[in-house]
Amino acid sequence: MTHTPTTTSTYIERFITLPAHDRRLLKSMVAVALLALAIGVLAGLTTALVRGGLLDLSLNTGYRALTVHGQSIFFYWLFTAQAALLLGFAATEHSGGLALPRLAWSGFALILVGLGLSMAGSFMGTPLLYNGAPELAADNPSALLVFNLGYLCLALGLMALPASAIATLLKPRWQGQQDRLSAIGFALFAWAGFLMVTGFAALYTFAPGVLWVLGVGPFPANHGTRWHIVFHNMHYLPLMATVILWYVLMQTLTGVKSVFGERFSKIVFSMYLIFVPPTSLYHMFLEPNLPKMVQVGGSILSLFVSVPTITAFLIIVASLEVHARAQGGRGLFGWIRLLPWRHPAMAAMGVAVLSMGLGLVFAFVLIQAQLAPLLSDTFFVPGYFHFFTVGTVSMTLLAALSVVLPAIGGRPLWRPDLLRWMPWLAFAGLLVFGAAGITAGYLGVPRRVMDVTYQNLAPALWQGLMMTVAIGGSIMAVALTAFAAGIAASLWPGRQITVSSTDGLTVSWGDSAAPAGLKAWVGPISVLVIVIAMYAFSAIGFELMQALPVTVVGGAAGH
Repeated sequence: MTHTPTTTSTYIERFITLPAHDRRLLKSMVAVALLALAIGVLAGLTTALVRGGLLDLSLNTGYRALTVHGQSIFFYWLFTAQAALLLGFAATEHSGGLALPRLAWSGFALILVGLGLSMAGSFMGTPLLYNGAPELAADNPSALLVFNLGYLCLALGLMALPASAIATLLKPRWQGQQDRLSAIGFALFAWAGFLMVTGFAALYTFAPGVLWVLGVGPFPANHGTRWHIVFHNMHYLPLMATVILWYVLMQTLTGVKSVFGERFSKIVFSMYLIFVPPTSLYHMFLEPNLPKMVQVGGSILSLFVSVPTITAFLIIVASLEVHARAQGGRGLFGWIRLLPWRHPAMAAMGVAVLSMGLGLVFAFVLIQAQLAPLLSDTFFVPGYFHFFTVGTVSMTLLAALSVVLPAIGGRPLWRPDLLRWMPWLAFAGLLVFGAAGITAGYLGVPRRVMDVTYQNLAPALWQGLMMTVAIGGSIMAVALTAFAAGIAASLWPGRQITVSSTDGLTVSWGDSAAPAGLKAWVGPISVLVIVIAMYAFSAIGFELMQALPVTVVGGAAGH
């Protein structure tokens, strides 16, 4: 059965009535994404326990766990889930389902093969970490071949799947049924384009290693520079996906649309195309021959990378605040109580917003040319970065899946009364992990060393901080696994849900224009707090790093 979306139909209604073959593809992709998440969480927990001295494994085994963690989470979980949600929301923009379905299935098959190759490659030869440095495979090139072929399959998949999404979005225009894309359609189009660019960047980065191993190309001596390019795209693309999903989910859960209108929303989504690509320079701050002028320019450009994310955050918060105040919300924060917090998706987005604020604060510290050489090879990086990967992006993706999965033909969401607490428990573990990790980074603890005791020559505080990291990581891993497992339960065959089954978990304030005379203060105040915190932790960073007895400037590995 097909469905013609209307201005009054909800996204839940549209997903319920997608063609059966589209729902099968989406469910298959989500299953693989959640499998990659499970593998990555287990490997990450293993790494944290080893570093904390709570699990005794060989150094090689620890580094293999770190490699699997980076690959499965950063590449396969984040990008398979993004591709699935992109296809799903693109298919709900019009009737008839996905265009080029065979291409979409082919793209999914490539990603599945890539996941298998990447996992196999991580257990062959010297652990390569997730960036696959060819220097580490000089004695065993065959391991690099398998490792890089996995990423090449992923890259091809990331070009095929978005191509299907783009064709799906443009099909109504080709058929004369649509004059222009909606704000969401435009955002999905930009998202798809960025995914395809990332696929090309991955090919550019990892194909030279394959050619070298096969004897038809030179040794990829400039792999580090190529890696900076692909990593930058893979670093910030999930944030674009995050704000798009916030935009959609808030409309789904509350019925609220942007008070600034669709045209302004399109401008904000376009800002990612303008601000993100030129800001990759800060990933190269550890290059020894990088000119001073480039370092300064990189720092200045990097300040702009958060502009579209903060702007989208302001739009969403202001829209919610204005409509909630019209429904009786009082006080500076009293309106927040009117949001549908009983829905696990709302709880996950609450955690995502708080995590994003913390992540932006410490990202600002790291992008400064004076601090980057001091902090980039310390545990500061994983300490702050998990606020983005786990707290912001992963929680948002899981929030979207908690709405989408039940609607595409699985069971109703399992125990939402219990699941809604899991994001907050994960956030508690994340706060412990992040606080200990960032402090460890300020005190010089290296980030890619399994045993930080250095035969009892290192400060005793280092091991204590790593143990705290392991404890926080364990709490975070357990809660994240429970949340994902509860959502994954909707993949099992069950009765088709109806729209009314979610009514008790949502609130609708209507789609009317914003009431006149109401002001929204929380968004601007939040940004002001973030800016103040950015400068405060930068000052703390300078003082603590200068106080260290020995300052070690890392090599060119960068991120």
